[in-house]
Amino acid sequence: MEAPLLDIKGLTVSIPFRDGERAAVSNVDLSVRRGEVVGLVGESGSGKSLSMLAVMGLLPRHVSVSGSIRFDGIELCGAPERRMRALRGRRIAMVFQDPMTALNPVKTIGAQIAEMIRLHNPRLSGAEVRERALGLLEAVAIPAPERRFDQYPHEFSGGMRQRVVIAIAIANDPDLLIADEPTTALDVTIQAQIMEIFARLREERGIAVVLITHDLGLVAGLADRMNVLYAGRIAERGPVGPVFAAPRHPYTAGLLAAVPSIDDVADRLYAIPGAPPALQNRPPGCAFAPRCGFSVPLCHASEPALARFGEGVVACHRAAELSLSTLSAKEA
Repeated sequence: MEAPLLDIKGLTVSIPFRDGERAAVSNVDLSVRRGEVVGLVGESGSGKSLSMLAVMGLLPRHVSVSGSIRFDGIELCGAPERRMRALRGRRIAMVFQDPMTALNPVKTIGAQIAEMIRLHNPRLSGAEVRERALGLLEAVAIPAPERRFDQYPHEFSGGMRQRVVIAIAIANDPDLLIADEPTTALDVTIQAQIMEIFARLREERGIAVVLITHDLGLVAGLADRMNVLYAGRIAERGPVGPVFAAPRHPYTAGLLAAVPSIDDVADRLYAIPGAPPALQNRPPGCAFAPRCGFSVPLCHASEPALARFGEGVVACHRAAELSLSTLSAKEA
């Protein structure tokens, strides 16, 4: 079987506090194959973006990163900045969550796309750079690219700005695209357009995608496999279909139960009780146990290891006992 394009083993990201370092991401394993879309889901603070910023080498210097991050056989953990600069934007690219903070408000859209092309293709002429930039605007469904090329970010709608950020990310045909909440604050029509662009990029260009999102509908529509993170650890991982149909971890079941359904006649939407633990106050044992309706004393005393179930893995002491009918009762 072909080696993964991105292969993460034992990734730990630690943040310093006055009394010592605390692991915000702990012992995470994750892999992405060429042309594959992998979802990374979980509540805010679960370590999704932090893990991928470690891959990009964009974490502050005071944050320590350990483990192994191999991209196409190249070790990135501890790699020198020169190596990371050669990869970033050319072979690995990232779509950040807020397009208005990712775009320079005083530069035209065309200039910002052209800048990324020139950075990695210094021998291209100005005409060639412009032609490629216009092609990218067309690829992400920006209407009238010739006119839009010379406009500024404030002249674009939110959905169009997000598409421009995607155009910048794919300017050099990267092998891996990391998309951090690419549809946040967009209406459902624009969300559908963004999903269509990602699907087309995967099909036409063979780009592998890591999709960081709270939107489980986006994962269901695009991803092949999904990783559920809680308190900086993998709670469950597996192919999207089996995980959605029969979640093994109560946290996964809780996330799925919280998704609104047109068939659900309940008076109020389901929400997982409680809140994720603070980094400096992680409980012993399973971090989800204080919020879990299925916890037993063992859960509060011992941290569960990842164990294989079917096509996936899950970190839950009671995974073998819990069935789909149990977890679908919205008691998770």
